[in-house]
Parts: sequence; structure tokens; C-alpha cells
Amino acid sequence: MVVQSPHSLQSSVPTPKNGTKRVQIQVKENGSAVTDNVAGQRRASARLQAAKQKAEMELLAKRKLELLNEDVGRSTKKVNVDAEKLKLKLQPAQTVIQQLPEISSLPADPKINKKVAKMVERAAKIAEGLDGTNAPNVAEKSAHMKVKETIRLFNKHYLHFVQEEEKRCGAAKVDKKALKAKKKANRGNVSEADVKAKAKRPDLKAISKMMERNEVLYPEKRIGSIPGIDVGHRFYSRAEMVAVGFHSHWLNGIDYMGQSYKKGEYEHYIFPLAVAIVLSGMYEDDLDNAEDVVYTGQGGHDLTGNKRQIRDQVLERGNLALKNCVDLGVTVRVVRGHECANSYSGKVYTYDGLYKVVHYWAEKGISGFTVFKYRLRRLEGQPTLTTSQVHFTYGRVPQCPSEIRGLVCEDISGGQEVVPIPATNLVDDPPVAPTGYQYSKSMKFARNIKLPANAAGCDCKGLCWDPKTCACARLNGSDFPYVHRDGGRLIEAKHVVFECGPKCGCDPSCVNRTSQRGLKYRLEVFRTPKKGWAVRSWDFIPAGAPVCEYIGVLTRTEELDNVSENNYIFDIDCLQTMRGLGGRERRQLDASLPMIQNMDKIDELRSESVPEFCIDAASIGNVARFINHSCEPNLFIQCVLSAHQDIKLARVMLFAADSIPPLQELTYDYGYALDSVHGPDGKVKKMACYCGAEGCRKRLF
Repeated sequence: MVVQSPHSLQSSVPTPKNGTKRVQIQVKENGSAVTDNVAGQRRASARLQAAKQKAEMELLAKRKLELLNEDVGRSTKKVNVDAEKLKLKLQPAQTVIQQLPEISSLPADPKINKKVAKMVERAAKIAEGLDGTNAPNVAEKSAHMKVKETIRLFNKHYLHFVQEEEKRCGAAKVDKKALKAKKKANRGNVSEADVKAKAKRPDLKAISKMMERNEVLYPEKRIGSIPGIDVGHRFYSRAEMVAVGFHSHWLNGIDYMGQSYKKGEYEHYIFPLAVAIVLSGMYEDDLDNAEDVVYTGQGGHDLTGNKRQIRDQVLERGNLALKNCVDLGVTVRVVRGHECANSYSGKVYTYDGLYKVVHYWAEKGISGFTVFKYRLRRLEGQPTLTTSQVHFTYGRVPQCPSEIRGLVCEDISGGQEVVPIPATNLVDDPPVAPTGYQYSKSMKFARNIKLPANAAGCDCKGLCWDPKTCACARLNGSDFPYVHRDGGRLIEAKHVVFECGPKCGCDPSCVNRTSQRGLKYRLEVFRTPKKGWAVRSWDFIPAGAPVCEYIGVLTRTEELDNVSENNYIFDIDCLQTMRGLGGRERRQLDASLPMIQNMDKIDELRSESVPEFCIDAASIGNVARFINHSCEPNLFIQCVLSAHQDIKLARVMLFAADSIPPLQELTYDYGYALDSVHGPDGKVKKMACYCGAEGCRKRLF
């Protein structure tokens, strides 16, 4: 999908000094032409070359299988080796292998047997990536990646239930209007109970769904650390902790193992036994001095939120579990909760490491009732605490330009963006600003590019809220792709998102125009020691939120003129491949695609090995051109259609794959397959990757 800036200083900032030539194409903006000299040689990007090679291999395998089917079909016993059933292009490797024919079912003819056996072996190798083209890509997922993917799954379920709640609330508003009219007609003799519904907890419904589907990462409780969750890990709700199995209850402060665990490695332990506690200031008797904690047991306090004790605590359940930790010397995981306006729960929970419960006692609390107290001491040798009793921060976020260290440019957009984008450089001496390109907040078009006419939109008035009546919602599979929460969030990655456009009757604030509102978050371009320029946000970005659009010059792939060092080319390959959250992977077409007006051309388009159009941000682009690659990214690519419905010319948007804290670098997967890039001499080209992720492949390509 993308051939963008590899991780090297030379290519991060294309300047005449490092020998990188930039595309100079005749472009037009709002109908007016801007003419530059066309320089450079005809070239095809490395990604396009790789796409061609891969497509040719897949096509060759498919044709061989089709010919084989014809040969086998002439024999007395047919072998079901249908290429369509293999689906080499669309199905995971394991699925393909399972569908390959058994050797025992082959016909008696030895020649056919040998031929089929070779084809089966070859198909299996292609499916698994063991034929040399993708072998290095096959790797076991790290524990950190499993945790990240589980929380992404929770976020998807959560946003689906948020959407259900928004529908319910929207329907309730309509019902209330009808109720008022009915009351007026019946002189007020109508009860509101008919239209009033109880509020729901989408987060609790999400974890319930995950439990029903066995999607909780670590469903069995365990003592000590959890794989993939390091000290300093942040959860944005109690429900997230439940989803990964870090703390199994969304309300109770003490998580413990019951008598059912008295077997195997825990056979000689005394139960119940505490495994994790949450310090969130719920009890008036808590005392938190970071390394040394006095924790108040559970029970007996007022659940209305005033923290007061209203009855005596009893030495049972969680309280007894902590007492047993004292007797056995077992450590517990400690999580601290802090106020966080950006989290839907109002708090962020940080894992602060393992603590030993060294002592416990009972005393009369502040309110005069008996409470149990537990003294916990943090184990030595763990990473430094990131939280404290007094405050909690992600890092020092500047409040104004004068506070920015290493500032080299106050706004690289030159005032084009509503939110200024500063650039900082603490690496170079003397520090320099990004150069060698022209900033543009809107797409430019090569002279021979003609955009399709605006599509007929929906007839909604005000805001689109009923997917049954909204024509744009029907294009998305009879539902809206976004929820209103946090200014608009994409529920899950789709093959393509259809938004409301210029001919729609809805307002600009319609939720189905979420990606059209420009930059919302305060972004910063900063210099790195190994990766050139990079991008981070000063604001918290919730999962599913749009970050920015990939802007440049929209041109035909076959007419792209430049040297082979242009690394800012983004292929618009909606039909060839779509990147999911976990990187570049092929996915089934959405149910929405049959609604496309030119669906009769889909099969033809799908067969194209190379995208017809691409976006070149070498000489003209926006902040997206500075976003680096990562093997474990926190952004993902989403194709969006708003004005027209031509998939080949879809807008390319970057969305948050995870909840991203302030000052964390923004990254996405460039989508290179290892050993897929070849030089003019036919030899495999290699480039090192410096993303620093735990699951880094060590090579960009």
C-alpha cells in the first residue's frame, strides 16, 4: 500500500545535498495549473515491483492448479483441487493447508499422482510463505503484541456497544417528542415509562462478550507478573484489565484466587490468595507513599462515592486473601488509578509492579467502624515508579511555543492547519528545520487526473442517525462506521468507509463526516537520532480516532516520473490489498461493497496487480509524510470515500489503532514484505529497521 520514508536520515529529509531528486509534476489546485519542469527518469516504486512479482506468482500458481483440475477431471477418479477453494490470495496459510487434497484421495494414475503431489507441496509453500518470498515474516507473536491485540478487540466490542447505546438514545429522543405530542392530545395522561430505558454499560457488555467467546487473554488467574504487561503499562478502564486477565473484576479492589485453584502447582497454598489490588482512593483510610503503602481492606464503605465507612469490615474473601499473602509471603500486583479526563472511565490505571504484603491489622477507622489494614512494600530491582500520590503525568507537554525545547519552526504548515504543527530538533548541530518540500493541507492533482462527479448523497436532515433511512449508512453495510464519542471514532477497520459528501442533506457535524474535519490533535514533528523526522502528539488520542490524511500529489502510477530513491509514494490499493490493524494482510470484502454503483467492474479491478493511482508526497505533502514505520504500529490505514464512490481514488486516512498517550511517537506499518524489493540488477535490496519494537523484524525490507 505504501512506499514511504524508510528509516534513514538520508531519505527522511529529501534535499539536494543527499542526492535525492523529488517529483516535479504538473499539478492543479482548484482548477488552476501549477507548472514545474518534469525531471528524473521513469521508475516504478519498490513496493509496486514487489506487488507485480507477488501477483505474477499467485497468478501462475492459480493457472497451474486450474490446468491440473482439467487433467484430473478427465480421469476416472476426480481430485478436488479447485483453485477457487484454495483461495491462496484471500485466506490465511493454515486455512489453505487444511483445504489441500489428501494424497490418499488421488487417482490411481501415477503420473497424475506425482503432478498433484508437487502442486500440493508448492501451494502449501506459497500459502505459508516458505517459498523464499515471505519466509522471514512468519514469527510467533510477542506477549506484548498479544496484550495489544486483546485490548484492540475489547475496544472494537466496546465501540459496537457504544453505537447501540447511541441508537437507543437517538430513538428515545424521537420517542420523547412523540410522547409530548401524545400527552398534549391526551391531556397529560401518558406515562414516560413507555419510552424511558435504563442506561447501559458498553464496557461491561464488551467484557461479557469476550468472556462468552473465550477471548480473554489470560482467563486463569496467576501469581506475580503477567506476560506482556510491564511496569508502567497504562489501562484506560477497569474493563481493559479484565479483558487481558490482569485483574478479573471491574469493581472490586482486590482480585484473588479461590479454592478452585488448590491443585497442580498451587496444591500446597492456602486459599483464598490475593493476586492484584487497585489503589484508586476509594477508601478514606488509604495511605499511599508510593514505595510503601497502607491499604484498606474491602467492604463496609458507602458506594455512593463519598468514601466513608458505614459498617465494619469482615475478614473474608479479599480481606482474607490479603491476610494469606502475609502468611505465605506471596506478592501482589499493584495498580494505581488517577484522574484522566481523556479516558471514558475518567481514570487511567498504571501498573506499578509487585508488592509484598508484610503486615496486617484491624483498627477503628476514621468513621468509627472496624477496618483491616495491610502494609505493602514494593520489591526492589523493579523499574522506577511512573506514578505518585501527588500527581500523574505522561511527560512534560509544552503549553506554549516558548516552552518547546529545540524549536526550529513554530508551524510547518505556515498557518494552513487550524492547529499549528511545531518542529523540534535536539539532534543536529546546528539544528535545522524540515526542508525540501512544500506543505499542503489538501490534495493536489496531476494535470491528467480527472476526479469523478460527486455521488448522490443521503436525504437526511441535521444529523444522520437512522441507518435504516440513510443511504450512506446502507453503503457501509446498513450501519454507520463511526460513533459520536470523543468527536467521532471508527468502530473497526473496514475495507472502505463511505462517508457523507457534498450532495448529502446532513450538517457538517454529522458523525458520518468524521474524517473530513481536519487536524484535531496537537502534533509535533521532531528529529530522531536514527529515523530522521518523526511525529508525536501532545494530546491523548483514543483508539479509532482519525489522526490525519495522507496528502500529496495524486497521479497515475504508470506516469510517475522520479528516481528510484523517492520513498514518499503511497499506492491506493483498496482492491489489491487492505492493511488491517496487525499490519498488511488480505481481508474479505465488506458486505458494503456490493452496494457500489460500479460493482460490475469489481472483479476486473481486483485482478489488477498494480494500483492505477498513487499519492506522491516527495515534494508536496502534509504532516503524514513524516510519520515513520513500525513493526508494531499504533496507527492503521483506512481508505475513505466521501465525495465520489471510485475506490481507485479513495482518500487515505490514518486512524489510531490503540489509545495513544501524549508524546508517544505515531507510527504505521509501511507494508513491505521481506526480500520483496529488488534492485535494477535483480538482486534483493535490504534496509535496516530502527523502529525499536519488541517484535521488530530488524529490516524494513
